[in-house]
Amino acid sequence: MSILRSVTVLAASLMLALAAQATPKIVKKVPPDFPAEASKKGISTGVVKAKLIIEADGKVSDVEIVEAEPKRVFDRAVKAALMEWKFEPGEKATHEVKLVFKNED
Repeated sequence: MSILRSVTVLAASLMLALAAQATPKIVKKVPPDFPAEASKKGISTGVVKAKLIIEADGKVSDVEIVEAEPKRVFDRAVKAALMEWKFEPGEKATHEVKLVFKNED
């Protein structure tokens, strides 16, 4: 088997393995509060990407902030809200979400 064919077979196998892991289905979604500190600082928008650890029972056991703009403004609100999210029971998994903040006031 040529090297190119081996790489192609390996890549196809990897894609199939990744496709087999379905995105966990959200059962309960709690929106984060817009922090008062952000409003006081004149910050009206932000984006936070977070990684969740979802246990087999569907509960979130940990939240890690992966990216945030602006940094450290929305982190606490995101962690508090995401810890309340619930997913359909299944295998323990990690899942990334992106939350966008926009204060219309």
